[in-house]
Amino acid sequence: MSEEQPSLVNQVRKVEEIHLLRAQAEIELSKMEANAPAKEVASKSIGKYGLFYITLIICIGVGSSYFLSDTAITAVMTMVGGALVALIQMLQGITGTANKEEKPEYKVINDLIQRLDRQEPPMRVDVEDGKVTVSKGDDTTVVKEKP
Repeated sequence: MSEEQPSLVNQVRKVEEIHLLRAQAEIELSKMEANAPAKEVASKSIGKYGLFYITLIICIGVGSSYFLSDTAITAVMTMVGGALVALIQMLQGITGTANKEEKPEYKVINDLIQRLDRQEPPMRVDVEDGKVTVSKGDDTTVVKEKP
């Protein structure tokens, strides 16, 4: 019996250590969730429940088609489709998976910076008595007025 007691005590200690480690891990997870950005928390929630809500809306639409007339089904399916599109767009907006266009002012600034980086020869335009001469580097173009 004395051999069983130390092993029983060791097992109890191991179980207590496991409970302690589990409690510490839960505390650390709670701290991480408390400091997480809202977008990350929303993404996790959507990952857990988003598909359920989409499926639920589809089931409601299909289930209502069993009880409604043909003309009413069209209206219900239109509303269900609209709700699904809105829900999916909200999900994409929250999770950041929607393709975002670059702001136009950033494009213009980037183009200007790229133009400034290039060393292009200066351009010169001369206008004389019905004749326009455009010179840029070694290229020269002359345009004469038609008589």
